[in-house]
Amino acid sequence: MTETVTLTGARPFDGGEPVDLVLRDGIIASIAPAGAAAAEGEIVDADGRFIGPGFWDAHVHFTQHVIRRRRVDLTETRSAADVLDVVRRARAGGAPLSDGMLMGYGFRDGLWPVPASLDALDAVVSDVPVVLVSGDLHCGWMNRAAERRFGLALDETGLLREGPWIQLMHSFDEVSALPADAYREAADAAAARGVVGIVEYENTDNVAEWSKRTANGLASLRADIAVWPDRLESVIADGRRTGDVVDAQGLVTFGRLKVVVDGSLNTRTAWCWDPYPGMDPGHPHACGMESVPIPELRRLLERARGAGIEAAVHAIGDRANTEVLDTFEALGMKGVIEHAQLVRDEDFARFAALELIASVQPEHAMDDRDVADRHWAGRTGRAFAFGSLHRSGAALRLGSDAPVAPLDPWVSLSAATARSRGDREAWHPEQRLPLDVALAASVRTSLAVGQPADLVLTDRDPYASDRDELRTMPVAATLLGGRFTWRTI
Repeated sequence: MTETVTLTGARPFDGGEPVDLVLRDGIIASIAPAGAAAAEGEIVDADGRFIGPGFWDAHVHFTQHVIRRRRVDLTETRSAADVLDVVRRARAGGAPLSDGMLMGYGFRDGLWPVPASLDALDAVVSDVPVVLVSGDLHCGWMNRAAERRFGLALDETGLLREGPWIQLMHSFDEVSALPADAYREAADAAAARGVVGIVEYENTDNVAEWSKRTANGLASLRADIAVWPDRLESVIADGRRTGDVVDAQGLVTFGRLKVVVDGSLNTRTAWCWDPYPGMDPGHPHACGMESVPIPELRRLLERARGAGIEAAVHAIGDRANTEVLDTFEALGMKGVIEHAQLVRDEDFARFAALELIASVQPEHAMDDRDVADRHWAGRTGRAFAFGSLHRSGAALRLGSDAPVAPLDPWVSLSAATARSRGDREAWHPEQRLPLDVALAASVRTSLAVGQPADLVLTDRDPYASDRDELRTMPVAATLLGGRFTWRTI
């Protein structure tokens, strides 16, 4: 039997007097002025707290997010020497191995004064394979034991990038070492920050994996799950279409085909119109990398569309965005462009004209502002240009790309609206989003009768909160379909 809850005395995010809400059968059954509702079921006094629709994170790699907690943390390193020092101490301190490997996560080498070195890493640890995952997930730094284990031929840096690396990364058997409740704990942690749903872009059999998770008790998140090209024919054969519910609990929905057209900024593989500084213009990857050739992208999108599957395409560099926009336009097809980190001025308006969604990750602008200033020098006025996208009429969706940034909507909201953190001034403040726009880009429902009872209650008013108060917003309760998935009240 579905639980009925009456929330009393809650103040809507968008202003107005306190209201009472009756939540029944998973939906908002009524909204009335405070004190006017005929209370039903469990009565919960919101006591003047603030209420709005629950948040969706529009871009997550959930398994990578869960596994990150078990890897050596490299996120605070600023150089190759820093990384080597952390790895040395981790090995000496008996850091646990994963499938016989010492795994680390979070280095960003875009600004390192001295590049990565295979010899240097091997000199620190040589007795076990060491695999260090970059913060953007687009490259790995390995020692010779790892090189031998995986049959690789690494260059002098020890770095493996893009396609070969991504394929290798998804082959690691770290999942079997995870505690049985690791996914549930990660989902509950997201719910504690007001999250009700995620868009899952992990490269795995998401239908099977997520059906198993919800059957085993993961009940605090909805998930829209993607398929990558190598599994496209399989899901077509199974009759999967965008929007299909795939699990018995009704929490998991089949989403989109995910295609990765280029690399990333930190790895200097984002596909751009102009060469990266210091690169020989004649080098085949001077402007980044075309991970999936555009003719193949078109074939994949046509194949998916014919089977009732929509598409989401990763495009970071401005050349990648132009080519992906051209492809969607040529096919007359709607869809999502993931990241859209660097966009030509003449391409902003095309997002709205082609009815494409720009799925962006605001905290990346804070993480990458310095590497962008170096490697996209002279172009950063149109980098992470959320304001330009909004002003052009583009539909926006906000996410984290977890584990690349925290799976926390308040972090994204703060970054989107302030373009600063810590003691730094706003970076290209003209690209800030108004809070109401950022909030709308972070939800799928509204505070209205008949809408799903996916809700968040906060102890502070978002509209009266400064940058840091937004980032650390206390969440008093989260409800999914009228069920509490997190509460302090």
